[in-house]
Amino acid sequence: MTRAAAPRRRSLHPVAWWLWAAGLAICAMRTNNPFLLALIGAVACFVVSVCRTNAPWSRSIAFFLRVGVLVIAIRVVIEILFGQRGVPGHVLFNLPRVPLPSWAMAVSIGGAVTLESILNAAVEGLQIAVILLCFGAANSLASPYRLLRSLPAVLYETGVAVTVALAFTPELVLSISVVRQARRQRGIPVTGLRGLRGVAVPVLESALDRSLQLATSMDARGYGRRVSLGQGSRRLASGATTGGLLLVAVGLYGVIDSGSLFGLGLPILAVAAVMCGVGLAVGGRRSARSRYRPDPWRRPEWVVVGSGLVALGAMAVAHALNVPGLTVSFSPLAFPSIPLLPVVGILVAAVPAIAAPRAISPSTRGGIADPAAGPPTAQSSDAPQASSDLSGAPA
Repeated sequence: MTRAAAPRRRSLHPVAWWLWAAGLAICAMRTNNPFLLALIGAVACFVVSVCRTNAPWSRSIAFFLRVGVLVIAIRVVIEILFGQRGVPGHVLFNLPRVPLPSWAMAVSIGGAVTLESILNAAVEGLQIAVILLCFGAANSLASPYRLLRSLPAVLYETGVAVTVALAFTPELVLSISVVRQARRQRGIPVTGLRGLRGVAVPVLESALDRSLQLATSMDARGYGRRVSLGQGSRRLASGATTGGLLLVAVGLYGVIDSGSLFGLGLPILAVAAVMCGVGLAVGGRRSARSRYRPDPWRRPEWVVVGSGLVALGAMAVAHALNVPGLTVSFSPLAFPSIPLLPVVGILVAAVPAIAAPRAISPSTRGGIADPAAGPPTAQSSDAPQASSDLSGAPA
């Protein structure tokens, strides 16, 4: 009697994580209610804390949190120094006013600073911070190298540039952490101007070494080599892609603009999707690539994407019904109401914490471990994909 094999643990498809994060980010764009924005950010952080692994990019969520706090602080400081004056409200303090010429009357420097203006500025900064946090959550949950494998062949070279850019932040955070820990263990200062100078040089050196290794591996694996296509195929690919993108712009305008025909926008988007698909399929024949263990798209991926769409749909329905509380104003000062429908939709977006498969952390398979755990002994599950996926080797 043989024992049944245990189901193989796997990571969620990276495109599912990015679609889920995009749904939350669009929800944050459609409201300025601070409670809804805080709930969106809390849901994103909760899902990341439950589903992330020990991969280097999973630590980037803390960086995006710090950037969000910095954005809020900068927006409040700008409002204090150059904000709109003359708006009635509760005056907190007065700054020395700088007289400006008549052609700059729309700009004000100094003057009375009200509580209402500070709250409005803080909410605007919070909205930007939550949008950044949503995409930071996707960057922490999805491997950038596996995301690159999911791109169509015609977009592969562009995807390599985007992937390297997306991987810059987590790699930079990891390098800074390793260098600071090494200096701290040797009793060398890590704070102040001296510490900054001692950290900057090793970090730049490691970044240069990684770039040279990446360029060498890509060249050795035939990155950028093309398969010849006929002139008719090239014209069909470029024409279908260009026409599809133009129709996408027209269709999106028809869907978003309230004064246009909504029923005309959806058919245009459908035709644009078909044209773009034909152009990408024909143009992708020039870049012949083989895929090793392609990522499956199964029920958990549909559940994760569906939870983000539920949140987005709840926000859209609330806007269509003019539910109070989506757009708030602090002039006059009042406690904003909390709409129930968007709250329920945003809470549904936390379903990935339960539905997403638990991937094996790289540290449990001898992969890229935490800097405090010592040097790694082997490559992680995503490391071989990193070297092979960035290569662009022909089939």
